[in-house]
Amino acid sequence: MSSKVYFTDFRCPVDVSLIDKIKRLCVAAGIDNIDFDGRFVAIKMHFGELGNLSFLRPNYAKCIADLVKERGGKPFLTDCNTLYPGSRKNALEHMDCANLNGFNTVSTGCQIIIGDGLRGTDEQIVPIDGEFIKEAKIGRAIMDADIFISLNHFKGHESTGFGGAIKNIGMGCGSRAGKMEQHQEGKPIVKLDRCRGCRRCAKECGSDAITYENHKAIINYDLCKGCGRCIGACGFDAIANPNWNSNEKLDRKMAEYAYAVCKDRPCFHVSLVKDISPNCDCHGENDAPILPDIGVFASFDPVALDQACADACLRATPLPNSQLSDNLAKKGWVLQEDHFKNSNPNVEWKATLDQAEKIGLGTREYELITLK
Repeated sequence: MSSKVYFTDFRCPVDVSLIDKIKRLCVAAGIDNIDFDGRFVAIKMHFGELGNLSFLRPNYAKCIADLVKERGGKPFLTDCNTLYPGSRKNALEHMDCANLNGFNTVSTGCQIIIGDGLRGTDEQIVPIDGEFIKEAKIGRAIMDADIFISLNHFKGHESTGFGGAIKNIGMGCGSRAGKMEQHQEGKPIVKLDRCRGCRRCAKECGSDAITYENHKAIINYDLCKGCGRCIGACGFDAIANPNWNSNEKLDRKMAEYAYAVCKDRPCFHVSLVKDISPNCDCHGENDAPILPDIGVFASFDPVALDQACADACLRATPLPNSQLSDNLAKKGWVLQEDHFKNSNPNVEWKATLDQAEKIGLGTREYELITLK
């Protein structure tokens, strides 16, 4: 049985606000079927790393929060602390980052709560008996909510191919220990014959795990968290994952974490496919979009939602002067019929959807309903 996914593009005639279009989309998708009255509602989103400008604007968060409040709910915005020590590594700095990027009670109309507490250790153990995960470690505030809404910026990703609903939920809601559990298969190696000593990987490493000897990168595995940011940073294919299936394992673990977050309570999911940067919003920068803006998708099913967003991206024409177009122009480039793999060749994104469907998070079969 297929799931319904609702879609609207970004076209707005005079006197029609995109915010109003998104509200109508959510209502058409059935958000009113959820009883919000007097209930706590976690709206999970990414506040963006400092220096990054591709994250979703606070206006979108306020749009969803207002929908919830109009129906009697008590919304709060939330995310969990990062595994790497960037600008969101603890709750205080995370809140400062959110504020500097425009997220506050005035701009969003609701409070912000960091899901896994001050140090990233405030977690709830959620038994799921999955193939890879038996007990997921989820931020406690997220699990304390009665209702869960994911608000996603759909974009590329250097390890998972794309970041959409399942990544926003599975990786984003994991406590620091939960993130480590998902990443632990993926510690990279350095191909010394390819390393140019440019130090870009060290600048991208949030764990200070990369040093240099004789102008070659050296990884300290006691510090390395296996996040894969160095792989995406290297322009010379000098850093790689020695385990060919480690990104696949990351994807499958992430799907099981998303299942732990969503099971046994009402959930709703919204994805904006815009500013489709090649890498995660966890970066302190954002490269030029690889694909044009597409639109807004909403569904009760995060698997169908991600599949619909991915399919729309695969049908799109690559943008010039982007990581994707640069790769496609390289001499001897092994062309894939897949924009995500052409942008980041090491990814195995289909495993996320395969595992999510296998464990009952949703279905990859969908009916796309387009609204004007």
